[in-house]
Amino acid sequence: MIPLWSPEVEASVRAEARSLDEQARPTEVKFCKRCVVSNQRPRIVFDAEGICSACRFAERKRNGIDWGGRAAELIRLLDRHRGRGGYDVVVPVSGGKDSATVAHRLKYQHKMNPLCVKWAPFIYTDIGRQNFESFVQSGFDVLVGWPNGLLHRRLARLCFEFLGDPFQPFAFGQLAFPMQIAAKFKIPLVFYGENGEAEYGGDPAANDRPCWDIIDWERVYLKGTGVGRIIGWGLELGVFTIDEAKSISEFYSLPSREQLGGTEFHWFSYYRRWHPQENFYYATEHTGFTTNDGHSEGTYSKYASLDDKLDCFHYYMAYIKFGIGRATSDAAHEIRDGEITRDEAVALVKRYDDEFPTRHLAECLDYLGLDLDQYRRIEDRFRPAHLWEKTDDLWRLKHAVWHGVERDHLDGAGALVSA
Repeated sequence: MIPLWSPEVEASVRAEARSLDEQARPTEVKFCKRCVVSNQRPRIVFDAEGICSACRFAERKRNGIDWGGRAAELIRLLDRHRGRGGYDVVVPVSGGKDSATVAHRLKYQHKMNPLCVKWAPFIYTDIGRQNFESFVQSGFDVLVGWPNGLLHRRLARLCFEFLGDPFQPFAFGQLAFPMQIAAKFKIPLVFYGENGEAEYGGDPAANDRPCWDIIDWERVYLKGTGVGRIIGWGLELGVFTIDEAKSISEFYSLPSREQLGGTEFHWFSYYRRWHPQENFYYATEHTGFTTNDGHSEGTYSKYASLDDKLDCFHYYMAYIKFGIGRATSDAAHEIRDGEITRDEAVALVKRYDDEFPTRHLAECLDYLGLDLDQYRRIEDRFRPAHLWEKTDDLWRLKHAVWHGVERDHLDGAGALVSA
């Protein structure tokens, strides 16, 4: 799918990508004493007591935030924008439980007229398509952004090769497309779901703000690697023509401050306490949301991030790069929400975190233009030496939240894989 490039050019691009990936990563691994996340999560902060910033924020959500005052702020904000003629708010959606809840509450509880905007998945799952169609039928206008399929695949391959995450082009579009629509239709209000940095651990600079400023989006959500940098790599490697590069830039880039004018961006989680399980029950009742038949690969849950077959490799590569898999992320926030204990979370992480995604493996490899051996070579390239060691031709994490207890489920396909 992607033409061969010279070793010299590849080495140059790989060195630049590696320098981005390794910025500010601690080599001493520490686990939060309250949840199960480690200090390897990008931008997370641990305090002197060994508690992560997400757990501290969860404390504040319970007893340090005036949610009544925040609700009044929301009403004043929406009153300023409601009834402006036509659509009065843009809501990015997927059909999943969280975005469906935000859109439904804004429309039916707050009487707003949302234009919902969806960035299409790489490879739709059946349950993802079903949930999206159910959401539309529950009473919403939705614009769907479908990027050029050939170029989108090339972007995914480049991001996997050089960033260790094939999902990065989705992040570009998911963030940029709703902003572009707001600018195009001059809708001065955009409502996202949660502040992920606050809820799950990351940069705490906006924990008490309703949203990031436009200048922070690329630094935080695009990991300092906006689509312009990926386009540059693609041009250098001969993957894109000049015309293709211009097309990608127009569709995947954030609008300028001038194009956005006075558009305001807000997180719903700033105004209402964010609780994913509550969102699940709400979306099930109001927008026809349904779950997977079984657990999602790499975790024990079956109601989050369901709509894209490539999604599982985003989570699995996080496990490879940071030692933090999908079960760790799910269990950590469920501890903070009071759904499970830390002991239960440790057992769930031990059971599921290293589960290799096989359900859609053949289709995803074909999408990326790889065979399994090529995939494994790329995967191993992103294993940090301070996290992984190889013994008896098997890769093993040096540090685990269960403090050295040996795994009891080695299937040869996950964290312990043949060389």
